[in-house]
Amino acid sequence: MNALAEAYLVAGFLLFCRIGAVLMVIPGFSSARVAVRIRLLAAVALTIALFPLMAEEVLGRLSSADAGGLARAVASEVLIGVAIGLIARIYLLALEFIMSAVAMSIGYGGMLGPPIEGSDPQAALSALVSFTALMILFAADFHHIVLRAALFSYDAFPAGSIPDPRVLLADLVDTLAVTFSIALRLGSPFIGFAIIANMLVGALNKLAVQIPIYFVALPAMLLGALVILYFNLPFVLTVFGDNFDLLYRGF
Repeated sequence: MNALAEAYLVAGFLLFCRIGAVLMVIPGFSSARVAVRIRLLAAVALTIALFPLMAEEVLGRLSSADAGGLARAVASEVLIGVAIGLIARIYLLALEFIMSAVAMSIGYGGMLGPPIEGSDPQAALSALVSFTALMILFAADFHHIVLRAALFSYDAFPAGSIPDPRVLLADLVDTLAVTFSIALRLGSPFIGFAIIANMLVGALNKLAVQIPIYFVALPAMLLGALVILYFNLPFVLTVFGDNFDLLYRGF
């Protein structure tokens, strides 16, 4: 095998490591419901499709004879890809977290069901909202945004270079701050309703101690939460979908 063929193989493999690490983490593609073979074939197909665009960025960075440098480069590419994919994963996890908190606060967290993403059981309200939000992200081609960020990341993290952990951690911390701020805004109507309703129930319970006010008021709380969900869910999903691309503006 000549040197040019070896350089092309090494460059393609490094690109595959970054793209495959992204697909291994981002929502939807990383679900246990997607077969590993499908994810592997998708990563290979994307690598072949994107390699002509990125050949200048990764070609000739390393030699196949340098086994130690190649191993470090593979670990670096996987780390960078995982960090890029974690941004999208954290965004969806923030929505699942706030909806789980909302479900517990308004009385819908008693019965857990099968999860849409991950392996932990979720409340029905959290599963409904997270599944709908994931469908909206796919409809808005969020994977194109993530892949574009992975390609643009070669400007900040060239192929074969060891990334600065402080830069990756700073990006993840900024993502956590932004996503959970958005999540708290989206869940604030439900949490506010739960606080007001529980305060009223507590005051009524003090006025009529003999009556089990909580069991009487629970259907009213469930109905009020459903009404708020009916009017607020389009706003929640719209804000969630519109703010996704803001997470990757730095790439």
